[in-house]
Amino acid sequence: MAVYDDFAKLDIRAGTIIKAEAFPKARKPAYKLTIDFGAGIGIKRSSAQITAYYKPEDLTGKKILAVVNFPPRQIADFFSEVLVLGTDSEGGIVLAVPDKPGEVKDGDKLC
Repeated sequence: MAVYDDFAKLDIRAGTIIKAEAFPKARKPAYKLTIDFGAGIGIKRSSAQITAYYKPEDLTGKKILAVVNFPPRQIADFFSEVLVLGTDSEGGIVLAVPDKPGEVKDGDKLC
């Protein structure tokens, strides 16, 4: 069973997707995302298997939540620096997003 200290180790931040593109070299359908986490963290990249519900052009400007303190993970020829969060739903991955994205600033920490 996880304890609170396990959760506290995760640094989960809000960010805005500034670029989304197809990632044909990934084994499973995915996009390469470029995400702005604000001045404190900066711009990071992620591979996200969110193709079932999202098109790249619909992702630009979308506010998301991601774990920013995992080590980078190589996927094909790409290094994914953050883990974008979502739910593993019946039809595919659905992004976990802030309820009031206009009130949430890039870099805000999930608590």
